[in-house]
Amino acid sequence: MQKNPVVDIDSPRIGRSLPHALSVAEVDSILALPEKITPLILRNYAMLHLLYATGLRVSELVNIPVNGCNVSSGYVRVLGKGNKERLVPFNAAASERIEDYLERGRPALLKKRPSPHLFVSNRGKAMTRIRFWQIIRELAVMGGITKKVSPHTMRHSFATHLLEGGADLRSVQMMLGHADIATTQIYTHVDIKRLKAIHQKFHPRG
Repeated sequence: MQKNPVVDIDSPRIGRSLPHALSVAEVDSILALPEKITPLILRNYAMLHLLYATGLRVSELVNIPVNGCNVSSGYVRVLGKGNKERLVPFNAAASERIEDYLERGRPALLKKRPSPHLFVSNRGKAMTRIRFWQIIRELAVMGGITKKVSPHTMRHSFATHLLEGGADLRSVQMMLGHADIATTQIYTHVDIKRLKAIHQKFHPRG
């Protein structure tokens, strides 16, 4: 054929996958502190609480310096993509877990060894991304969650729950460290999906 018969036909749009987020109840079950407390438990739950409270990327979380976390003010200073620095607030629950870790967990792990990192291993070294991936999966199982949970799951949950609670998109963009608000807008689809479910459940002709 001399002419392409499909030249004027638009290519199909590939749907963008929606972020997977946990429910608030599921997050609460993961964040619940176990009865047995060790320095590693204090560190792990401090990291988990801070992750959900701030929506940090896992690379940002493991690289937080000690002087980058202000527990009394409830702010953490992180270095994101493109070496862009931002301040992200965190809640009282995260402050409590971090303070407990700084008092009882971190000194026990370091054994008087110096380290500029907030979160350290039992060898006094900086935490790694891979190790925290393993830890968060272990904590999810301990919390009774059968779904696959990763640090990114908690980041998605952070953004989704903020928007569901009425936070504006621009504020969520700043906290997530997105350069373009279009990246943050994917979470509005999550909220729209929830609203559609509510509409179908409660509307007389839903």
